[in-house]
Amino acid sequence: MTATIIDGKAIAQELRGNIAKAAAALTKEHGIVPGLAVVLVGNDPASEVYVKSKSKAVTEAGMKSFDHKLPADTSQADLLKLIERLNADKSVHGILVQLPLPSQIDSTLVLNSIDPGKDVDGFHPVNAGRLATGQRALVPCTPVGSVILAKKIHPSLSGMDAVVIGRSNIVGKPLAQLLLAENCTVTIAHSKTKDLKDVCRRADLLFAAVGRPEMVRGDWIKPGATVIDVGINRVPGEGGKTRLVGDVNYKEALEVAGAVTPVPGGVGPMTIACVILNTLRAACASAGLPEPKV
Repeated sequence: MTATIIDGKAIAQELRGNIAKAAAALTKEHGIVPGLAVVLVGNDPASEVYVKSKSKAVTEAGMKSFDHKLPADTSQADLLKLIERLNADKSVHGILVQLPLPSQIDSTLVLNSIDPGKDVDGFHPVNAGRLATGQRALVPCTPVGSVILAKKIHPSLSGMDAVVIGRSNIVGKPLAQLLLAENCTVTIAHSKTKDLKDVCRRADLLFAAVGRPEMVRGDWIKPGATVIDVGINRVPGEGGKTRLVGDVNYKEALEVAGAVTPVPGGVGPMTIACVILNTLRAACASAGLPEPKV
C-alpha cells in the first residue's frame, strides 16, 4: 500500500481562490480593501524570496501590499517607530515582521509591539492567550495550514490521537491548541521525550515540527496514520547542490502511512495562504464583521 500524497499546492491554491472571492465581497459590500504590511530588515536571501511570495499572493487576492525593506543596520528604535505608524494606519489590517531580525534588535520586543489585532503571524502573547482560552484570535499560519491539510483527509478530527513533535511557540504549542479545539487527544513530544519512537507510533495524526532532517523513520509511524511534515531542511544533494527534505523520511513514510505531505509542496504553500487568510480575518474583525467563510 502506498500512502495518499496530500497536495499542499493544490489545496493552498483553492484556499487562495476562496480568500480572493471573500476579499472582493468585503470590498464591494463594505468598501474595505484588506492591506498587509510586510517589514524586512536586511537582505537574508531566504527571507527575501519568502517576502516576495507573500507580496505576490496578497496582490493576487485583490488586497493591498505595503512592503517596507529596511537596511541591515536599522536601529531597534527606528523599527519600533515604523511599527507604531503601521499600527495607527487604518489601511493596514495586517503587519508581518519577517524573522530572523539582525542581532541589534530584540525580536520579542518588536513582535510584542505589534497591535494584536494586526498580528497576522499570531505571535503576540495576547493572541496566544486568546487561542489557549478558546477566544477569537489570529493564529500562527503554519499550524492553521497543517490542520487544514489533516482535515482534507479526515473532515472530523474528533477523538483522534494526535502527536506533535516540537514545542516551539511558532508551531508546536499553537498546533496543539488547535488540535485540542478539534477534540483530538494531544501529546506534545520533544527532544527529552522518553521512547519517542513508541510515542509517535500510537498517533493517528503525526505532526513533525522539530527541524531535524528525516528524523522520523517509517517504523516510527502507525500503519495508516496521517503524517503532516512541517520541517524544511536543506541537505547536500548531487553535484554539490542542496536539496529540501522534511523532518520525515518521505520514502519510508509512503510505505507505511495512510496519507503524507511532501516537502516541498506540502505545508509550505499553506503557510503563505494562511497569511492572506489572517489578513482577511483581521480586516473583518477591525470593522466588527463576523469571521469570513472561506
